[in-house]
Amino acid sequence: MRPREFTVRVPKTAELVAHQLRRQIVLGELRSGDALPPEATLMIEFAVSRPTLREAFRVLESEGMISVQRGSRGGARVRAPSGDFVARYVGIVLEHRGATLADLSTARAILEVACVETIAGRDNHDDVARLLESVALAEDLRDPIAQLEAQHHFHELLVTLAGNHTIELLHGALQQVMDRAGLLRAVTGMPGADTGREVGARAHRRLVELLEQRDIEAVGALWVRHIEQTSHYLEDADGGPTPLHLLS
Repeated sequence: MRPREFTVRVPKTAELVAHQLRRQIVLGELRSGDALPPEATLMIEFAVSRPTLREAFRVLESEGMISVQRGSRGGARVRAPSGDFVARYVGIVLEHRGATLADLSTARAILEVACVETIAGRDNHDDVARLLESVALAEDLRDPIAQLEAQHHFHELLVTLAGNHTIELLHGALQQVMDRAGLLRAVTGMPGADTGREVGARAHRRLVELLEQRDIEAVGALWVRHIEQTSHYLEDADGGPTPLHLLS
């Protein structure tokens, strides 16, 4: 029996340079807004040609980790890693798989259930105060779009207060995809949109009350019901799910 053969891919030099610069950015050795050294300096440091260095720059620029200004006064500057790159690719994959706004809303809200239970299980006086302020702000608004934006801020605040960076990244990516799919425009044009906003406002205020009581079981149950109600308002005029259209 012949031994199994393995093919080992050797990284290109540009990929190795990009990896080293990426590592410095992630570790904070290069901070957001910092200018990278001139090309001539980096070519000497990495012992590479100008085309190889510029290929490494293109890799990092496509990942959103640097911005490159062309021209005589140009150069590369560091950008802090963000969820934008993740959200763009996630959106493409989800549209290809036929995901709907309801799919995204449900996934986002499931993450939020864990967050509200986390907040309810600890000394949460400051958290409740911030959430109550967010609820009051949304209730004072009369413009439908502004009110929905304020309600979405409430959802983002829930996740931030829970303090889990992984959930915050996933939730933020889903929210960006929903925004790019025109969630606000779609929701405000749906039958029953006014009722949907009112239902959301009542659920948000009730959640704050339960968080103040630190009732973990009740906050989880409330948010599960809220997921089901929200999904009802993410249907198109024909009564079916609203598909994602990010690239059309």
